[in-house]
Amino acid sequence: MTATDQSATSEPRRSSWLSRNVLFLGLVSLLTDTASEAIIPLLPVFLLGMGLTVGASAMALGWIEGVAEATAAVLKLFAGKWADRLGRNRPFVVFGYSLSSLVRPLIGLATAPWHIVVVRATDRVGKGLRSSPRDALIANSVEPSQRGAAFSLHRAMDHAGAVLGPLLAAAYLAWISEDLRLLFLLTLIPGGLVVLLVLFGVKEQAKDQDSPTELPAATEAPARRPLLRFLLPLGLFTLGNSSDVFLLLKAAGDDADFATFPLLWVGLHIVKMLASVPGGKLSDRWGRRRTIALGWVLYAAIYAALAFAEDRYLVWALLGAYGVYYGLTEGAERALISELAPKRKQGAAFGWYYLTLGLLALAASVLFGAIWELVSSRAAFLTGAGLAAAAVILLGLLGKPNSRDGPAAANPG
Repeated sequence: MTATDQSATSEPRRSSWLSRNVLFLGLVSLLTDTASEAIIPLLPVFLLGMGLTVGASAMALGWIEGVAEATAAVLKLFAGKWADRLGRNRPFVVFGYSLSSLVRPLIGLATAPWHIVVVRATDRVGKGLRSSPRDALIANSVEPSQRGAAFSLHRAMDHAGAVLGPLLAAAYLAWISEDLRLLFLLTLIPGGLVVLLVLFGVKEQAKDQDSPTELPAATEAPARRPLLRFLLPLGLFTLGNSSDVFLLLKAAGDDADFATFPLLWVGLHIVKMLASVPGGKLSDRWGRRRTIALGWVLYAAIYAALAFAEDRYLVWALLGAYGVYYGLTEGAERALISELAPKRKQGAAFGWYYLTLGLLALAASVLFGAIWELVSSRAAFLTGAGLAAAAVILLGLLGKPNSRDGPAAANPG
């Protein structure tokens, strides 16, 4: 352990949800997403530039996004368990963010769809190594009753980067050049700032000892623990929750105008950013599962509406409303996961959470793209809506009134 880490582990947990680690990790996520989201909204256009049709690009995007997220999901579990054993989260956070920041700009050198798959998968290796230890670091940096707000602030800053990135991309395309390759290579600049912030701003946080009444390790046998009662409905929901890039294809239709994709992405992430902290605070007061269920119901309603919406402006409005679903669920889900596992196993608990999301996201994206291409976009959106509605029912059936669901029922500390 370095001298820096030794001094950092002696830092007490902050009484405020806006702790040093929450703030700096939020800034890191802001810059990371600034770089990433300058690229992702333009991937459909980039693929179309390689000669793919709109239908074929839907299938290609399904594989690209699905493989990338599945790669990250597997690593998130191993990284979380590894960090738990070492008792240190910061090294994984530093290396993971650094790897992604250096490899992501290489999309600008791609000449075939499989090149993008390789770069995105490597980018997601970095994400896989950092995500579970990072969330455990955030959970240990604030009081349990404030974790919804802390995780939601982190997500809000992440979405702020997703607003800034496409705006910068749109300005570049409008006033400088339409050279997408150079734009992708320039994302090395915010990536370099990420490396500096994570090296000098993020500190290791000491983990509290488990209390004598702590439940047994939820991740050692998830089939017999409360964690599974949430992962099962989450998995069902995720199976219908494909990549948001498909929403851009729906919103743009046959129009591949450069300006449309970044601006739609910006609008979506502005709503995500504004809804995140209120959604997290709602889960602190109202309960995690109730807030999550509300978000999933909203998701199902929006996907059902998108299945039948033809007017472009209506689709754009639904795309904006879709961002509220994120605000209701992202912080609440992470806060709930942190409360369903002993503190010594939080990294592994987040690993199981992310593994569930990532592996089923692969199936979801491929399934959605296949239904879109082989049947219709309407059938694809209705499938997503039906799976979300079924997940809400399962969440209600598996959730117990006395299960730990928010600060009132959460285990102290």
